[in-house]
Amino acid sequence: MDSSLANEKRGKGLPKGAGIAIGILAAVGFLAIIIFHNNPLAVPKEEWAKKALATGMVLAALIAFIVLYDKIVVLPKELFGNRELIWKLAGNDFKKRYAGSTMGRVWAFIQPVVTIAMYYCVFGLIFPARAQLAASGVEAPYVLWLTAGLIPWFYFSEALGGGTSALIEYNYLVKKVVFKISILPIIKVIAATFIHLFFVGLMLILYFIYGFKPSFYLLQILYYSFCMFALTLAISYSTCAIVVFFRDLSQIIGILLQVGMWATPILWEISVIPEKYRIIFKLNPVFYIINGYRSALFEREWFFADFYSTMFFWIATAIIFGIGALIFKRLKPHFADVL
Repeated sequence: MDSSLANEKRGKGLPKGAGIAIGILAAVGFLAIIIFHNNPLAVPKEEWAKKALATGMVLAALIAFIVLYDKIVVLPKELFGNRELIWKLAGNDFKKRYAGSTMGRVWAFIQPVVTIAMYYCVFGLIFPARAQLAASGVEAPYVLWLTAGLIPWFYFSEALGGGTSALIEYNYLVKKVVFKISILPIIKVIAATFIHLFFVGLMLILYFIYGFKPSFYLLQILYYSFCMFALTLAISYSTCAIVVFFRDLSQIIGILLQVGMWATPILWEISVIPEKYRIIFKLNPVFYIINGYRSALFEREWFFADFYSTMFFWIATAIIFGIGALIFKRLKPHFADVL
């Protein structure tokens, strides 16, 4: 059997009935955990409201999964069937990005470092940010606390920008009939992940320099990095498909990222917001990840301790991915004509 037949066979995946059965079992498992989970410290009304919201999201996602199964699973099957090619192209994408410059890939790391240093000088030295942190109950050097928020945001910005422009940048591959163009967004996200892992290592070195000791809780940084990977990829499948027909979307996303950095508790602590308004900021899935980075470093709590936030994040990410898969599949036949 030649490689093309082997790839085709791998791409078939599970039969429809088995796939739907697995989805139903997963949904039932989620619902059981949501319903029977009990937090003795929570306010009863808030607890039931969270349970109702989470249950509704799971049921809505399950119904959409069953009705649109054939359209939704096409994308995951193509990604899994071409996983070896994805890793190879992601490595090439990272290498060629700065191929023409004298310092090469060093430029990928200089800009984030300069940005962190700039924010530290402005908010850590000129303004009394350290006092604000102490007042809000966060016991950490401001530069380290700031780094823990900026590094995942840089990852999100870089990966989303690259994923959005993937089809336009690789338009010569989009026009090839035999090429699986669905792998292009994930190539850009993985390329951004290489840079992110470097900065995670840099953040941990800074963490240890300030006298913090190694802990198993630090392993959660890998979990939250995967969360950011999944969320960004889910969004990218919608944006990369739409931007082919609406090029202004790239500029709009750039503006939203600028606003989003200030609207997300990255440079400031959420405790400064009145408690009744905090839920608005917590509905942002990126907040869950940034708060998770800081929690792994300073609060030393496992991610499943914040049960409802974790459930909300993954349910929301799954819904976003499902919407992205549908949009991508619907617009895919017209990509080559426009590009």
